[in-house]
Amino acid sequence: MPCFSANLSMLYPELPFLERFGAAAADGFKAVEYVGAYDQPPAALADLLQQHGLSQALFNLPAGNWAAGERGIACHPDRVAEFRQSVDTAIEYAKATGCTQVNCLAGIAPTGIARAELYNTLIANLAYAAPRLFEVGIKLLLEPINTRDMPGFLINSTDDYERVAAAVGHENLYLQYDFYHMQIVQGDLIPTFLRLQSRIAHVQIADHPGRHEPGTGEINYANIFKVLDEVGYSGWVGAEYRPKAGTSAALGWLETWRSAAR
Repeated sequence: MPCFSANLSMLYPELPFLERFGAAAADGFKAVEYVGAYDQPPAALADLLQQHGLSQALFNLPAGNWAAGERGIACHPDRVAEFRQSVDTAIEYAKATGCTQVNCLAGIAPTGIARAELYNTLIANLAYAAPRLFEVGIKLLLEPINTRDMPGFLINSTDDYERVAAAVGHENLYLQYDFYHMQIVQGDLIPTFLRLQSRIAHVQIADHPGRHEPGTGEINYANIFKVLDEVGYSGWVGAEYRPKAGTSAALGWLETWRSAAR
């Protein structure tokens, strides 16, 4: 059975962030992930994980000013020094929490800069980060995101990932495959997953339309989970969706899958 991770940036929105760890554990999740918690001391996060018996599945590199609408800085030519510092910060948090993979958000394309320069900046930053993280046993991931949810986001498809990864040329650049985003951008979910399976280090789920829990939209997650089992996918499956009626009340999909697996 796939191992599910609760994305605390989306689940349990009714609770303060630090209380979401305990709620996730109480609902049977074995791991958590989130956009980032750099406003918290790394030791405090490590204590919460230990207290609730949770693993840290993933978090993102520092992504700029999230509250102001920034969604990553890796493609910004004027913020290369900040990006490099963010790699060191992520390593500090990853070591404290026992996390072995971090995700890079490429960022929303700044206006007035040629797209080729944005790609070149992203490639150079990833070429710096990939070996730096490899040295300390941390996987670097790159996530394509649809432009309906994030207008102007630079990396949108698995084709974008493959093109950038080829240019970076380092083995430590993996794909974060979010079935929700990829349903919107390109479809063909299972064949694409199978083709790129060796480069996929983490997957995330939400249904479409609405970005709610599995079973509320058009994506056949029962079939997807079955395929993940059949091919021996051993990574975490991040539950990154907006619950329709409270997180715990909307976990019927998870119990249904657990019962089927039993």
